Amino acid sequence: MKVSVLVENSGSKDRKDLSPEFGLSLHIENDGHSILFDTGTSGVFADNAEKMGIDISAVDVAVLSHHHFDHGGGLERFLEVNDHAKVYLRACPDRDHTFKAFGFLKRFIGIDVDLLERHTDRFVLIEEPLEINPGVFLLTDLSGRHPRPKGNDHLWVNRDNRLIHDPFDHELEMVIRGKDGMTVFTGCSHSGILNMVDAAIARFPEEPVKAVFGGFHLIGNPLLKSMAGTRSEVEEIGREMLDRNITTVFSGHCTGEKAFAVLKGVMGETLQAISTGSTAEV
Repeated sequence: MKVSVLVENSGSKDRKDLSPEFGLSLHIENDGHSILFDTGTSGVFADNAEKMGIDISAVDVAVLSHHHFDHGGGLERFLEVNDHAKVYLRACPDRDHTFKAFGFLKRFIGIDVDLLERHTDRFVLIEEPLEINPGVFLLTDLSGRHPRPKGNDHLWVNRDNRLIHDPFDHELEMVIRGKDGMTVFTGCSHSGILNMVDAAIARFPEEPVKAVFGGFHLIGNPLLKSMAGTRSEVEEIGREMLDRNITTVFSGHCTGEKAFAVLKGVMGETLQAISTGSTAEV
């Protein structure tokens, strides 16, 4: 399996021709299938893909990890470039996804739900686990015993005409099973990276976790680039990840630079940073 990072917050010194942006988009080549996981904030993912020699028009299936703009903002561009692939995402009753901070800052952070209504033939809204390609599974039961990221405190939805903390019932994870283990793709891990890894292990208990890709939402306030949680809490996440014997963890985006550095101190070479244009063979 080859995973290519089409868009991530940071650029690469080796690929200065590519444009980073705040968001995440991954392309996966697996057993002859072409999969797009998230679309970043805009159409930049498609521009970068072309420069990387990746044909977005040939993507077989696309997956949206959750209903936030930095993962689904490029959906319209994808529909323009690719005329056939289904886009899988969780069904969600909410439209008004909101970021609130400092008591006065309020910003819409959802996706363009009108796209779903204009292109009903392209979207598949799921409410339970589903195998979308041979060995490629979407999981929806992401709850668990571990706490969710404290950065979620800034994230809300308007439900029944009142703001409530986002329950993230619009989040899913993708698991690709291989001969030597499974690879987990988490998007932003708002449900908690440990809960999401454990959900994959519970679903396929006999298979080792070969790799994990995604952001862990350990950034507190993106405007201040703060870390959500204490140093000891983030270190504990790193130790727990090591306890699961994951071969390699690839992370970036909403993990945040501060939290990544703390995790790196615990996890060492098991943790690898992703950036726009980086690739990995797993």
